[in-house]
Amino acid sequence: MTIAMDTPAVGGLADVVRVLRQWQHDAGPVQLHPGDLGWFWRFGARRTAAATRTWSRAGEVVAVGLLDGPDLLRLAVAPSAWHDERVARQVVEDVSAPARGVLPEGRVSVETPTGTLVRELFSQDGWVDGEPWTPLRRDLGAPVPDPGVRVEVIGPDRAHEWAALLPASFDRSTFTVQRWHAMAAGLPYADARCLLARDERGDPVAAVAVWSAGEGRPGVIEPLGVHRTHRRLGHGRAITLAAARALRQAGSSSVIVCCPSANVAAVATYRSAGLAPGPKRRDLCRGTA
Repeated sequence: MTIAMDTPAVGGLADVVRVLRQWQHDAGPVQLHPGDLGWFWRFGARRTAAATRTWSRAGEVVAVGLLDGPDLLRLAVAPSAWHDERVARQVVEDVSAPARGVLPEGRVSVETPTGTLVRELFSQDGWVDGEPWTPLRRDLGAPVPDPGVRVEVIGPDRAHEWAALLPASFDRSTFTVQRWHAMAAGLPYADARCLLARDERGDPVAAVAVWSAGEGRPGVIEPLGVHRTHRRLGHGRAITLAAARALRQAGSSSVIVCCPSANVAAVATYRSAGLAPGPKRRDLCRGTA
């Protein structure tokens, strides 16, 4: 049976979000989450659709990819297809051939779910380990401690404050209030929240977006930032706890974040908020720099 790759229209993104939600399980590998699609939605629905690839068999989506930049594809595979050779081979063939319109020539990377056949076949096809990432997870079955700071859920009237916090936290951030409104208009944001932490003077010090995949499924943090002039004061731990509390309230089973292993400070911050690191994972790379 043919496995067909497609770039969905804007109207097809609802089905993509639906299957990504269904594929999230605590017992499974960390893979592309509806929140990743939701965060990308800051660029608008049309650009999100253009960056999405689906693989379908008999009308059923069995894999989803998001071009999170021109040279990086992030993948999710349906649990029923984790070890399906035909699905894995088709995905690898499509992604590896620049003419098929997924990744270009030159140095490119793909993020694949650990333990799936598609990852194994990429390795067999000559793709090599790239940058190490550390996934961290906290179970939300038990109550989460109070963060100890004032935390607000941000709506359109306060979007400018949340938007301003990201460029103050990340040197290369291009986030704007217009992008906040585009993100908030996206389908995945129906299950998301943007939180803002303030210090004792009322100044914004940290921001986070949390994305639920539905009741009983893991939620993710993407992004989390602490204002560069308010670091080393515990605000990172506080906003992480606030994120975990928000996801628990939304019914999420756990909170997950994945960050570069080289960012030792970020890993330490998440651990201080009770997120336990899992085995490191690596992107797979092809080509030379």
